Amino acid sequence: MAEWLGGSSESTTPAQRRTLVAAGLGWMLDAFDVMLYAVVLASVSRDLHMTKAAAGMLNTLTLIASGIGGLGFGFIADRIGRARALMLAILTYSVCSFASGLATSVLMLAVFRFILGLGMGGEWNTGATLVAETWPAGLRARALAVVQSSWAIGYALAVVVGWVCVSVLHWDWRRVFFAGVLPALVTLWMLKAVPESEMWRNRLKPAGKEAQAGVSDLLFGKYARHTLALLLMILFGMFGWWGLFTWLPTFLQAPAAEGGRGFDRNTMTWMLVIINLGGMFPGYLSYGWIADRIGRRKSVMLYTAMAALLVPLYAMAHDARTLTLLGMPVAFFGTGFFSASGLIGSEIFPTEVRARALGLTYNGARMLSAAAPFTIGRVADSRGLSWAFGLCAVSFLLSAVAAGLLPETQGKPLE
Repeated sequence: MAEWLGGSSESTTPAQRRTLVAAGLGWMLDAFDVMLYAVVLASVSRDLHMTKAAAGMLNTLTLIASGIGGLGFGFIADRIGRARALMLAILTYSVCSFASGLATSVLMLAVFRFILGLGMGGEWNTGATLVAETWPAGLRARALAVVQSSWAIGYALAVVVGWVCVSVLHWDWRRVFFAGVLPALVTLWMLKAVPESEMWRNRLKPAGKEAQAGVSDLLFGKYARHTLALLLMILFGMFGWWGLFTWLPTFLQAPAAEGGRGFDRNTMTWMLVIINLGGMFPGYLSYGWIADRIGRRKSVMLYTAMAALLVPLYAMAHDARTLTLLGMPVAFFGTGFFSASGLIGSEIFPTEVRARALGLTYNGARMLSAAAPFTIGRVADSRGLSWAFGLCAVSFLLSAVAAGLLPETQGKPLE
């Protein structure tokens, strides 16, 4: 495993490899459950008579919940352990994805998507914290990049499953959501196979004390400057990402009169699969290697600035070939920088508050960026999606500016 991650002389144990697999699966299946909504969004909107703004608002609600869930599960992980909190988060979003298929009104669907968001937010920071605390320092960046890259696989899996269920099996959107309960099975394996973080055990459990640092220290105390810089970097990046990728399936399928490109479901499906596996996946994965060479901060600035440049070009394209080929670098740079979120956060904040810090910055940013799907949908209703995507480009540029405020953490040992 160590050799595959880059030829490091540092060895890894079977337990460390299992934590990587568990965190990666959790994040992949998180993406699968969350993006099922984007894949069937057009059908849900039609059946429940929702406008684009209303449909975007439901995703906004999920993102708001993810911020609450990230902070809440951060507290849980700092108290009962990273592995158990991770399992609880996976169960939460799996069950609520299934329940989404039972919704008979917009209100019911909104409630289920909100609770799903709590688990969605909790999974990321607990999994990232677990990997950061168990993997060798020389492989930390690349291990966390591997975890982050699994989101692209989950997104592509959601697209394929949605296509099979709708186009091949002729299921409605409700049955598509039922498939979202499958991630719950991962927790059965995790119960026996995934050990708890020894760093958490050694620093917290023996002492039997509450963590000395708290949310007030993150927001107003000695960590406030770092918290704000990381929060802004992720916030602007997420606004750009959610605004673009929530509406991308609709952009590709909607008729030209509505600002879309008018492709059928089959064409849209395979375009998204290629964009995700050919762009998003290597974008996430590559960040760890690049960060080990030019530094964490410069890597983020490179990725987000390139995304800001490429998104307007993508929005102006019309034919399937150009949209697919250009979509790969858009996804590469527009998503790859997220691998920095857990890495930089883990290296800035100490063990007693790490899970909460990651939950606050990453999922707090998700909550604050929750306006993106609604905003892009609202603008698209009046100006079209091509014009609305320009807002995503501006947001990526602001993320690059915020990254410049971060300290360089390359080579810093965890405290």
